[in-house]
Formats: sequence, C-alpha cells, structure tokens
Amino acid sequence: MTSAAPAADGPLARFALRSAAWAERWFPDAYVFAALGVVVVALAALAFGATPTATAAAFGDGYWSLIPFTMQMAFVVIGGYVVATAPAVARLIDALARVPRTGRGAICYVALVSMLTSLLSWGLSLVFGGLLVRALARREDLDMDYRAAGAAAYLGLGAVWAMGLSSSAAQLQANPASMPPGLLAITGVIPFSETIFLWQSIALTAALIAVSLLVCFLTAPRGASVKRAREFEGADRLAAEETHAAALPPRTRPGEWLEYSPLITLLLASMSVGWLVYEFAQKPAVVAIANLNTYNFLFLTAGLLLHWRPRSFLNAVARAVPSTGGVLIQFPLYGGIASLLTAAKGADGQTLAHHLSSVFVRIASTETFTLVMGVYSAVLGFFVPSGGGKWIIEAPYVMQAANDLQVHLGWAVQVYNAAEALPNLINPFWMLPLLGVLGLKARDIVGFTFLQLLVHIPLVLGLLWLLGMTLSYHPPVMP
Repeated sequence: MTSAAPAADGPLARFALRSAAWAERWFPDAYVFAALGVVVVALAALAFGATPTATAAAFGDGYWSLIPFTMQMAFVVIGGYVVATAPAVARLIDALARVPRTGRGAICYVALVSMLTSLLSWGLSLVFGGLLVRALARREDLDMDYRAAGAAAYLGLGAVWAMGLSSSAAQLQANPASMPPGLLAITGVIPFSETIFLWQSIALTAALIAVSLLVCFLTAPRGASVKRAREFEGADRLAAEETHAAALPPRTRPGEWLEYSPLITLLLASMSVGWLVYEFAQKPAVVAIANLNTYNFLFLTAGLLLHWRPRSFLNAVARAVPSTGGVLIQFPLYGGIASLLTAAKGADGQTLAHHLSSVFVRIASTETFTLVMGVYSAVLGFFVPSGGGKWIIEAPYVMQAANDLQVHLGWAVQVYNAAEALPNLINPFWMLPLLGVLGLKARDIVGFTFLQLLVHIPLVLGLLWLLGMTLSYHPPVMP
C-alpha cells in the first residue's frame, strides 16, 4: 500500500505512511494494549518477589481506583460533543476551519492550536483540537489527511501540556497546603518562577513546539496518499449523524412540554453560572479551568444554554455517549497497573516503582541526574499515564535525590514534566477522548505520533541535560 506513495511525498512523509501502515496492520486495539500492560507489570512484580496473592490483590484493589477520573474523561467527550453540536458553536468552529489554505497547512494549524491551548488546559486541547479537525475534514476543497490531522490534534498531550499551567507537579509544588507534610519537608515551596516560568523551561517548550510543527509539515501526506474522514467507519458515522441531526419534531403530548421549554434550562443555568462565578472569583482563572470538574461543569452548562431546550441537549448527549466506550472499559486496567507498580511489595518489602527509582537514582550523578531522571520518568510514565498524579508517590525519593546531588529543585520538577509527556505519543491512554471525538482508533494515528516520538526523545533528553547545566542548586525554601 505504501510502496506506491507518489513522488509528492518526501522521505519523512513516506516514513510516516509506512509507520501508519504498520500500525494499522499490527497495532492492537487500545484495550488489548492496556491488558498487555497489566500482564507485563504483573510478571515484573512477581519477578521482584511479590507473591501471586499480593499481585492479584494489588491489581484488584487498583482496578476501580481511577473511576472518578474515568467519569471526568468521559464527560470531557460528552461536554465537548454537546457544545460542538450546538448551532452557534458549530458556526464558530467552521469559521476557524476556513483559515488554512492547504491540507499540509491545516495539519500544522491544528498542531499549533492544540499545543498552545494545552499550555492552558490539556482538557481544552483535546476537545477543541478534535472538533477543529472534524470541521476541517468537512471541507471538500482541502486535501487534508484525516489521520495526520488527528495526530496533530494530539500533540498538545504528547508534547508540551505538562510544561504549562496544567502541570500537576508544578501546581502541587507551588501550593504548600496541597503538599503532603513529608514532601514539604524535602522540597519546600517551589513557585512557578522556578518551574514553568524558568527561561530554560520556556526555551524547551518553544523548541518542542517549533520542532513538532516542522515534523507535521514534513510528514503530512499529499495527493493519492491522503485518507479523508469518510474512509474511516467511525468518522463517517459521526459525520452522518451531524448531517442528519434533524430539528426537533413538534411535541406530541402534554407531558413533553418541559422538555421543549427553556424554563428548566434557565433555572439550572442560573444556579450553574452562580457557582462558576463563585469558583472563578476564589481562584485564578487558569487554576480553576485546570480542574477537570470545573472544566466539565463549564462545558455542560454552556451546552445546556446553547441547545436551549432540554430535549435538544439530551439528544446531543445520547449521540455523544457511544464515543466514551473506550474510556469506560479501559481506564480501570490502568488503575490496576498503577496499583501493581506501587502496592505489590516484593520479598524485601519494596514495590516495583521503588526498585525502578532506586536503579536510576543509584546510577545518577550531579551532572547526569536530569538525563537519568528524564529516562526514568518516560519509562514509568508509559506504564502509569497519570497526568502528573504519580508525582505525589515519586516526588519524596526523587526530590531527596535531587537535594543529595544538589540539582536545581525546580528543574527536577520540569525534567519530570517534559519526560512524562513522551510516552503519551504512543500510549493510547490519553488518546481515547480525542479518538472518541474523531471516530478513529489508536492505530489510525499512532504511525504519525510514533515519528514525533523518535524526534522528541533525543530533543527532550538532550535539552534537559544541556539547559540543566545552566542552573545552580538552591536549598529548599520553607513556607
């Protein structure tokens, strides 16, 4: 299939197409990918001395641990879909989709929007990027590859999200009230000026954005290699639903009058808006919107108002729910993996996560700490894609090692942030909400994100090491 690629495709585009073809043929469904992760981590725990009972118990105890987060991610999809299908928003997205003039330009445009919005909120990046791709795909005059555009929409999560205001680790370290006492004693308070607002951090983020855009430009298929949205069953189904979403039929019985009246919408929205005003008055806007509960609440409220009548709102929700299936059935497996790593203790009483960290910390020096920690964070992040949540578990021993080796503590946080995003490029965990919006499978976009990973690994690790050499250690600052 890829051997017949037209001459218009450059070497990197042909490599991306070969990667995409391989992924389409060999990359398993995201559920199988997660299940294999469970098996690999369980075998590793047993190899380090964990008993079968302890291993099974850890998996079962962790299986439901991500349920709140699972529902949050499902509502990211539902809220985004509900807002997007409202007539007013659909017109706005269509206006934005008229900006690009070429298919290659459209893919780079999506990538830039995705990465910039992810610096404010990774949830916003997923939804907005996916909706923009779908709007661009409706343009018959645009020779845009739907797979490459979907991969571009994912770059916010795969490249820079943790370097911005959504960073869980940076947020935690800047807020002493949120930190466990043991961690506070090790690191003290590390303000944003020493993490995400370091000039070194900004330089790294800018480099990642520029290089990611270049890779998008060079790998965008053209001509006969382009696959449009209608060639993918899931995307074609979503497009048909949008096209055939008829206006509300007239109500047929008295009991339906509240469903067709804006009265309930106005009453619910007044309370919802009141809470949102209170929430944003109590916190900085970027902090409030980074909270997934607030983010989802905002989207659902906006969707309710934009649809105006409850029946229209409920019809949109019903069309969105099938897209959340992958999230609902797969996230519990990732909860089990996280528990296996952090709760299944071996014969020496230590967990697999502790053994992994000990190996990396033991071989590190002051000069190599950032490089070693970057590798460690990327490897562990592949098995525990926590969105920064696992920092609470890792930070005590990681930051103690940074103190012992006299490494800049804020830069240690950024090493974790930058490296943790790397495995996202091929791990389907974070792809699922976006894939639901696009009607694609992980195998459809991972060929393109894999090439981004090949470029990002040496770039991120090299810059972490080089830029880290420009920083000096400062003792922890206690509140």
